[in-house]
Amino acid sequence: MLSVFDGLRGMGFGAVLFRMVAACVCGALIGLERSSKNRPAGFRTHILVCLGAATAAVTGLYIYLEMKLPADITRISGQVITGLGFIGAGTIIITKRLTIKGLTTAAGLWTTGIIGLAVGSGYYEIAIAGTALVLLAETWIGRLGSAIIQPAPEYAVELLYNEKTSLDHVLRYCKDHRMAIANLKIQSLDDGEARYAAQVSLRGGVKQEELLDQVQRMPGIVNAIGI
Repeated sequence: MLSVFDGLRGMGFGAVLFRMVAACVCGALIGLERSSKNRPAGFRTHILVCLGAATAAVTGLYIYLEMKLPADITRISGQVITGLGFIGAGTIIITKRLTIKGLTTAAGLWTTGIIGLAVGSGYYEIAIAGTALVLLAETWIGRLGSAIIQPAPEYAVELLYNEKTSLDHVLRYCKDHRMAIANLKIQSLDDGEARYAAQVSLRGGVKQEELLDQVQRMPGIVNAIGI
C-alpha cells in the first residue's frame, strides 16, 4: 500500500470526490483505446461503467461505515459484476460468416467495472495497475498475439450430392481434421432428381486441393469444386 494515498482512503467529501474523478480517468483511458478502433463501446461508455461501479462501491462503504447499518458491503459490488455481464453481452455480435466480434470489448467493459470497484473502495494502487495492464493487453499484447498467431486462410467449396448422409461424411471429415466451419448453406435442387447443393466455408486444417480430392471419393458426392 502506498502511503501517498493514505489521506484519500477515508469517507470524507474530498476523498470520495477524488475516487469519482479517478474512476472517470481510468475509464477514459481504456475507452480512448476502444474508440480509436471504432468499437461499439467507446469513450463515454467506459467512463460511465467505471464511474457507476465506483459509486456502487462507495455507497456500500457509506451504508456500512457512516450509517452503521447491518449491510453486506460486498453485495452491491457483487451485483455490479453480474450486471456488467449483461452490458458486455450487448457488444458481442455474430457476423454473417458466423464469426464472433466484440468479445475483447465486452471483457474490457467487465474489467473496467471491476477497476471502478477498486477505485470506489479506495484501493488506488490496484486500480492504476489494472488500468495500465488493460491498456497493455489491448494494444501491445494484442499486436504481439496477432504477429505470433497467424489466422488460418479461409476458403469455400461447393458440393453436389444425391444422398443426405453425404454431407454428414464431409462435415465429419472436416471435424476430424480440425477444420473450422465458418459458414454453411444447403439447398435442394429442383431438377427432376433428388439432388442437393451445399456451400461450405472452411478455415484451417487441410488445403483446399486435398479436401476436394478426399470429398470426391466419398459415396453420394456427385461433384465438388472450389469457389
